[in-house]
Amino acid sequence: MTDAQIIDLFFERSEQAIEELAKKHGGAVSRVAYNILGSSRDAEECVNDTWLGTWNAIPPERPAPLRSFVCRIARNLATKRYHANTAEKRNSQYDLALDELAACIPDRNNVEEAYGAKELAAAIDRFLDTLAYADKFLFMRRYWYADSLTDIAAMSGLRYKTVSVRLTRIKAKLKHYLMKEGLLV
Repeated sequence: MTDAQIIDLFFERSEQAIEELAKKHGGAVSRVAYNILGSSRDAEECVNDTWLGTWNAIPPERPAPLRSFVCRIARNLATKRYHANTAEKRNSQYDLALDELAACIPDRNNVEEAYGAKELAAAIDRFLDTLAYADKFLFMRRYWYADSLTDIAAMSGLRYKTVSVRLTRIKAKLKHYLMKEGLLV
């Protein structure tokens, strides 16, 4: 079933919409939730909350692409649950990915004072548009989907060390880009 047909089912308020959405994009949603939470049980609950969130958002939304839309819902829900679960603890995989970007991204208070989070997001989007597809893939898999370097290496057909070095170079380019944009001092 196509994404447009699934969205039409949501507009008809058919429960089959959730079933079809889960069949088509359930794997990606589960992976996003698990990569952030590191717990199968928490990830499963997050996936179910994602289906409910999607049900509540469509209509009026008519998202394109649907996969990115549901993965964003899952990522937001998983991040909230992650912070609730780990107020003082550390989840090595997700924290590691966030820590890797810490030097490239200004701290939240400075961003809100100077430009706002939306301007930072727009700058990162513009930066991503400058990257070759392969580098954009590596960046998104690591920092959006929170995949491990080992998983990214397997997906891309590259060696672990190659992925690590390329991500280091991409982060350096991002830092330079944000400095040039005036978002990072």
